[in-house]
Amino acid sequence: MTQEKSRLEAEVNEYTELERAFNDAETLFVLGEEAGDTDSLKEAAVLIRDLAGRFEKVEFHKMLSEEADPKNAILTINAGAGGTESQDWAQMLLRMYQRWAQDQGFKIEVLDALPGEEAGLKNVTVLITGSYAYGLLKSEAGVHRLVRISPFDSNARRHTSFTSVFVTPEIDDDFEVVINPVDLRIDVYRAGGKGGQGVNTTDSAVRITHMPSGIVVACQQERSQIKNKDLAMKVLRSRLYERHLEEERKKQAVIEDSKKDIAWGSQIRSYVLHPYKMVKDHRTGFMVSTAEKTLDGELDGFIKAYLTCRLTGEWARGGSDEV
Repeated sequence: MTQEKSRLEAEVNEYTELERAFNDAETLFVLGEEAGDTDSLKEAAVLIRDLAGRFEKVEFHKMLSEEADPKNAILTINAGAGGTESQDWAQMLLRMYQRWAQDQGFKIEVLDALPGEEAGLKNVTVLITGSYAYGLLKSEAGVHRLVRISPFDSNARRHTSFTSVFVTPEIDDDFEVVINPVDLRIDVYRAGGKGGQGVNTTDSAVRITHMPSGIVVACQQERSQIKNKDLAMKVLRSRLYERHLEEERKKQAVIEDSKKDIAWGSQIRSYVLHPYKMVKDHRTGFMVSTAEKTLDGELDGFIKAYLTCRLTGEWARGGSDEV
């Protein structure tokens, strides 16, 4: 409830500020035109350009109308088959989302991570805190494909790696998700570490299995077992809520024809670094040739294209997976 109140207050304040800025720019333009003051007209032009960007952002957020869209996001990255290659790709994706979150002014916190044997990550779960974080990041759920010359191949051959991303909204404590304690299996274990003074010598890590759904969540970020259990329960609540939302979406059956393109587990996007550079979203058809910028967190074009297609129901069809 507190988060919802803060969000609504922020929207009202944003509207008030935009209205005031528009009136100021309009007044400055009229006065400058009447007095023939070129400096005032130039200043008004600067204000109008700034307003255009701010209005575009507000219009963009209007596409985020689902109940869970304003919430924080819990994002999980799982390396696919391929060992070190896909685990390194998982690490690259984590860095991409960290950069994106920083650019948005969001906070990102690692809740649980399992490193690969040689490099990268087998899986990682992060909490991204910020207004509309889930609404923006729901576009990222699916399988991401990387094509590149492998840095782990002494023969410098081209490799293709697959990594999956799963996104759920963080559920507020005031939203009731009924979890029967008898349905839970809770295991505690010693958290991993790099040794030395930072190694955890107590069984503080927590793994929770929700027996009816088969959902398994874990947290080892905190040194306190109680805190790790609370964080793991928060992730579990979010996963169960996302399952509820998915069931509701299936009942609506509004975009049945494109279900195969947007369902969890499908290949949604390819990142090609060799022999040319390009990133293409197979659901929307949106693509860029600046692959490095995308991997540095420039995702807004992909997010906007996804939200637009979701709003109109017009998804890309018949496109080749090759980019």
